[in-house]
Amino acid sequence: MIETNTLATPVGTLHVGVRAGRLCVLELTDPVRFRHRLARCGEASEPARSPAARRIVDALRRYFAGDVRALDGIAVDPLGGTAFQRRVWKALRSIPAGTTVSYRTLAARIRAPKAVRAVGAANGANPVPIVLPCHRVIGADGSLTGYGGGLAAKRWLLRHEGVDLPAR
Repeated sequence: MIETNTLATPVGTLHVGVRAGRLCVLELTDPVRFRHRLARCGEASEPARSPAARRIVDALRRYFAGDVRALDGIAVDPLGGTAFQRRVWKALRSIPAGTTVSYRTLAARIRAPKAVRAVGAANGANPVPIVLPCHRVIGADGSLTGYGGGLAAKRWLLRHEGVDLPAR
């Protein structure tokens, strides 16, 4: 059973899915994609009621209220993913708030230095954005590259975390 909730944030409505006390899916602004991800996993969903689900939503609220370290305590178990994607997602968790890395650096960290494009694809398939902080991955030249929630959301999240971004 996946417990679901929504949360209004400065970057849009978050759709939250929690299974067995762990965040398994987080969708930014797209309820259709959220429902599609839930349907693909084949589990029923219900409104979040457990203490664990409430703690996860509370940590997300604290993050958006300014406690950028609040995400660190959220347990995750992303829905789906290949072994390679899961390696990338695990590496995302090690990028501290307020910092960024390039796709090339992330590929090197998972010992797949030639897999820069595959790292980008895995980043784009991340079912738990923000908590597995794919927004902290940028182009080698420092440019903000694609983000499922849109570049404006990526820019907001990075600035919220204290990243000094160049003027547009």
